[in-house]
Amino acid sequence: MDQLTKTMIVSDLVTEIGNMVPSDEFTQTQIILDKDGGHFLLFDIGWHGKKRVYLPFVHVDVMPDGKVWIQHDGTDLDIATILSKRGIEKKEIVLGFRAPHVRELMEDFAPA
Repeated sequence: MDQLTKTMIVSDLVTEIGNMVPSDEFTQTQIILDKDGGHFLLFDIGWHGKKRVYLPFVHVDVMPDGKVWIQHDGTDLDIATILSKRGIEKKEIVLGFRAPHVRELMEDFAPA
């Protein structure tokens, strides 16, 4: 699968997840899509009383080598599985939130 298609799949998924988490009176959900750079993030930002809310809950990168790095999956959706069901091969998905020595043991996904 080419990099443009992977970028579109990741962008669409991050947008869908962001739309599932609506902003409320205290926080704003921000969908950050850098399609040219290959960076896709979801953040909650705002204030809860005097406490600052600055919470990244999804971060996925489409790297120049074509690998899709899931840097952070703070959802209960299993982003890796969704991406594979949408056509990105598991061998092209890196679970970047796992330590390198753990990724080497995970035969379904790319270690790096």
